[in-house]
Amino acid sequence: MWPYPLVWLSLAACTVWAGHPSSPPVVNTVHGKVLGKYVSLEGFTQPVAVFLGVPFAKPPLGSLRFAPPQPAEPWSFVKNATSYPPMCSQDAVGGQVLSELFTNRKESIPLKFSEDCLYLNIYTPADLTKSNRLPVMVWIHGGRLMIGGASTYDGLALSAHEDVVVVTIQYRLGIWGLLSTGDEHSPGNWGHLDQVAALRWVQDNIANFGGNPGSVTIFGESAGGASVSVLVLSPLAKNLFHRAISESGVVLIAGMVKKNTKSVTELIATILGCKTTTSAVMVHCLRQKMENELLEVALKLNPFDLDENGDPKEDNTSLCTVIDGVLLPKAPEEILAEKNFNTVPYMVGINKQEFGWLVPMTMGDLFSEDKMDEEMASSLLWKFHSALNISENMIAAATKKYLGRTDDPVKKKGLLLDLFGDVFIGIPSVLMSRGLRDAGVPTYMYEFQYRPSFVSDKRPKMVIGDHGDEIFSVFGAPFLKEGASQEETNLSKMVMKYWANFARSGNPNGKGLPHWPEYDQKEGYLQIGATTQQAQRLKGEEVAFWTELLAKKPPQTEHTEL
Repeated sequence: MWPYPLVWLSLAACTVWAGHPSSPPVVNTVHGKVLGKYVSLEGFTQPVAVFLGVPFAKPPLGSLRFAPPQPAEPWSFVKNATSYPPMCSQDAVGGQVLSELFTNRKESIPLKFSEDCLYLNIYTPADLTKSNRLPVMVWIHGGRLMIGGASTYDGLALSAHEDVVVVTIQYRLGIWGLLSTGDEHSPGNWGHLDQVAALRWVQDNIANFGGNPGSVTIFGESAGGASVSVLVLSPLAKNLFHRAISESGVVLIAGMVKKNTKSVTELIATILGCKTTTSAVMVHCLRQKMENELLEVALKLNPFDLDENGDPKEDNTSLCTVIDGVLLPKAPEEILAEKNFNTVPYMVGINKQEFGWLVPMTMGDLFSEDKMDEEMASSLLWKFHSALNISENMIAAATKKYLGRTDDPVKKKGLLLDLFGDVFIGIPSVLMSRGLRDAGVPTYMYEFQYRPSFVSDKRPKMVIGDHGDEIFSVFGAPFLKEGASQEETNLSKMVMKYWANFARSGNPNGKGLPHWPEYDQKEGYLQIGATTQQAQRLKGEEVAFWTELLAKKPPQTEHTEL
């Protein structure tokens, strides 16, 4: 019997040695050396090397505000990369709420905000003394391109469990990330260009962190998922990544892209006392404004603000991604139809109740009523007719289709939320998947159907699979936070395995996992939750309904929203 304890002790000794390297990790980048720290995860002998706040571009200040990102300045010392970088300038309250809702960390981190924010965080399980080449997964956070940050998402569990290098990146938001004059003085899409710059940095540097620059997967949620699809369609991102995952967000979402937003820029300039005679004059003036001055205006441009009649203000007060001829040469639908884009394996998914609680909550009083009838529902839909590009007749048909299934006014409220979830996220995601499939792209679709314990006390009991709920499973929250059930822990293990398998090979399937069919003409997909199983034709009936309804709409002379 005695050899067994000795074997156990020798293993324990190995655990102590591997978990506590004698010195912190130092890695060379093209700009200079960075100092990180080792963090151990329970159950793993090999610690994860963590580097926080690594600059991938110059601070976008002064003349670099409303300009393409520039490579970071080199440094000759060893830069300390052990503390979280400031999040990009945004509404501090909104940023705090989003971070606390979505974080997979046990403890919340202190949030700072700055215009100097082009940094990324790296989590690598690689033995940095050897020439490892692990798959790389680059996370693009969500937040309507207005709020959010990289450090909300801890890559430790995903990195350790799946032996992948996780990179979380930041990009300019709101006015700083989207302001466009529609010409050479400020073409716009600055935040997306930051994402491209971060991917270029990964290509140049990730090998020194044990990552394989030839195996990079971009993944993101909500606006991050939409950003992923922008990069897939953009010639600027060619060869910078090899697989893509969009969670609850694609570029086809209504109002995500417009031909131009110059009128919004002129409005911002006017509020700040800048002349709008020419684009050059306007941009020069806006570059002189203090960060807090721009932030005050940004807070006034909330797309969900209501006017004196209780209606959302005209949609011309929101900034968004634009068709600039460079990042996006054409409208996304055209690029998809022409099949001229980065045709990498692509996973697209939605959650069962995208409008279950979180998104309606951000809209304040709009969805405060617990009961609903067709008239109230039509009134609510009309408030968004501009963004959704739908007519009054179409609204009547939609409310009848969805709410006509029951006479219960409480259930009607749930059905209306289903309608909004379909229109804003579900339908665009299916149409994106069909476009990818038809272009010959290996495509996989999922619907996430699970209620995470970490946010269970914050929402109505009937909400299962709300917007953002999959993030807890993707980033291994049950291994970092307390309170998860064995079922939830197993779900997270499975989801991390699917995502990492996809990052490794472009196919999520693997030993011991329920089979995930490729999205072909049969439109097979995976339902992920307490029970994980194959199904077919996700939102098929709803897509057919909306496609037919939109086909009846008279063509517009100026179609600026997609």
